[in-house]
Amino acid sequence: MATQAIAAQAGFDYGRRSADRELDRVHERVHDRIQERNEALMAAQQRARRGPTPEVLFAKRFDNSRLVKTADPQRVKEMRTFACVMALVFGLVMMYGWQHLSAIEYGYRIETEKGQLQQLEEQNRQLRLTEAQLGDPQRIDQLAHQLGLAVPAPGQVVRPDGAIDPNAPVLAEAHPLLPSIR
Repeated sequence: MATQAIAAQAGFDYGRRSADRELDRVHERVHDRIQERNEALMAAQQRARRGPTPEVLFAKRFDNSRLVKTADPQRVKEMRTFACVMALVFGLVMMYGWQHLSAIEYGYRIETEKGQLQQLEEQNRQLRLTEAQLGDPQRIDQLAHQLGLAVPAPGQVVRPDGAIDPNAPVLAEAHPLLPSIR
């Protein structure tokens, strides 16, 4: 193996046919021609860019510290107008965004309130149903009998507003006749 490596460095071609060697030489010649042509094109491009004289660059330092900028009233007016228009557009965009977000927020609030309203309506319906069940006269009568209560006897009920019980016994009274004035 080492002998083949040394021979390859010295230029010996063991095991290669002469046709392969000839093909390699042709490839090298074509490669050299292409490289020469590319170099010639590159040189022509550089000459075309330069023109008849070579480019020479001189570095110059400028001292602008003493320069004073003059005021341009036309430019100032244009910039003020532009700033005002941009402020107006910005204000309109912000107002639109604020209204849009407020509308979304109010939509969420309305949906929340609708949900609470439905919940309260259902609770109100349940309470009315419970009130109707608790105020049922048959249920009250059953509870009264279970507790040992009985129907009040006539005259036993005394009303706090002083109204007369229509079921209470009444004593007969004689009222004198009042003379009528004609």
